[in-house]
This record gives sequence, C-alpha cells and structure tokens, in this order.
Amino acid sequence: MDLLTFSFQNSRLKSCQIEKELIIALLRVSKGRPVLFELVKNELKLPSSLIEKLLEKLQQDGCLYLCNGLVETNTLQRLRLATRALQLGADYERVSSPLEWREFERVTAVTFEEQEYRVETNFHFTQGGHKWEIDVVGCRRPLVVCADCKHWRRGLHPSRLKKAVEEQARRTLAFSEFLPNRRARVYCASWNKAIFVPMVLSLMPVSLKFHNGTPIVPILQVRDFLTQLPMCVDSLEHFDKTWSHFKAVS
Repeated sequence: MDLLTFSFQNSRLKSCQIEKELIIALLRVSKGRPVLFELVKNELKLPSSLIEKLLEKLQQDGCLYLCNGLVETNTLQRLRLATRALQLGADYERVSSPLEWREFERVTAVTFEEQEYRVETNFHFTQGGHKWEIDVVGCRRPLVVCADCKHWRRGLHPSRLKKAVEEQARRTLAFSEFLPNRRARVYCASWNKAIFVPMVLSLMPVSLKFHNGTPIVPILQVRDFLTQLPMCVDSLEHFDKTWSHFKAVS
C-alpha cells in the first residue's frame, strides 16, 4: 500500500468515526424535537465547519432537516440515523439506547397504513387464561399481520431472537383463537375468515431472516415486505381461520 492510499483510507476512517459520533449525539439530544446547531456542536467539541458539512450530507440523504440554525428529525429519520450509525460500526447499545420502542411502533403503524392496512396498536386481549399484547395489528383482507416492534438495547443474539420469534408466533396464534369475540375492537373482527401472520422487527438486518417460517424484518424494509406478502404468505408461518358463526362487533 503506498502512502497516498494509506492517507486516503485513514482520512476516510476518521470521517466515518466522526459521522458515527455525530449521529449518536443527535439521537441523544434530539428525542424527536428540534435542537440548536450550537447544542450539537457542544456535544462533539469539533469545528463548526466540519459538523455543518456532515449535517448537510445527512440532510441530502434524507436523515434530517436543517432550518435557521436548528436540526430537526422526525421518527422515521431517527431510525434512518440509527441504521446509518450501525452501518458505520457503532455499538448497538449506544445507538439503540436513545431510541424509544414507541418510535419503532409509530414508524411501523404508518408504514402499514401507507400500504392500506387498518392498524391497531398495543392491542390487549385475554385468551386461554393468559393476558396478551400485540404491538401492531395490521389488517388488509384477508391478511392480519401481527408485528412485534420492541427493540433490544443489547443487540440481537440468535438465541434471544429465536425466543422472541417463537413468542410472537404464540401471540399471533392466541389472537387468532381469541376471535370471534364481541369485545374485540379491531378491524378484522368484522371478517368471516382471515390469515394471521406473525412477524418480528429488528433495527438492522440480521443473519437470521426466518425462524420456523416467521420473518424477521428490518424496520426500514417493512414496506417492501408488505408489498410482497400476498404473493409469499403460503411460504410463511401463518394461521388460517374461518368463522361461520361469526357475529360482528357492534
């Protein structure tokens, strides 16, 4: 490796490190509200010109807005920033710690709605003597997608991820058995048949894409997953239910 190549690679590595620290600082101080550029600068102790250049780059990539000395991020942009930091090699716990699990839930719900699903969040029900909760239920006849949107601050070890997937499949099966039920305040309660599909969301792509037929979908790829779902549902874990004696909830 010649000196010029080494110098270029070293400079690129340093730039990635600074961008990574900038993103983590933004996630920590913004919390979904506008923050002063000066506050961001004080967090990093770096030259203003360098921070401005990186912020403009992130704005061009759709990760934030710059306006009158303020840095603004919405929920989707915060998840984009988090994903970007992880791609740059940031520690999972440092990136996920400033994020609230409800940010995952909101982005998921909006994405479902964009795909013409009717959405219920934090759906609670009792079935088989147990209390259950599903983070997001998306209904688009005949599909009922049950999503687990919780994120893990310490990353996703394969054994932990498998356990989460198995638990989500059990929740989804319990939900399918809960219906028909007059107390059910969910859109699919008016149907006479449905296909229930469990899924688990992750902040980043993971090596384990499926477990026992249940998909693990990166949060920013949910839209693509929903687009393809009607064509591939038979290859996934799902529960078909038909209710000939169903009475719609009033």
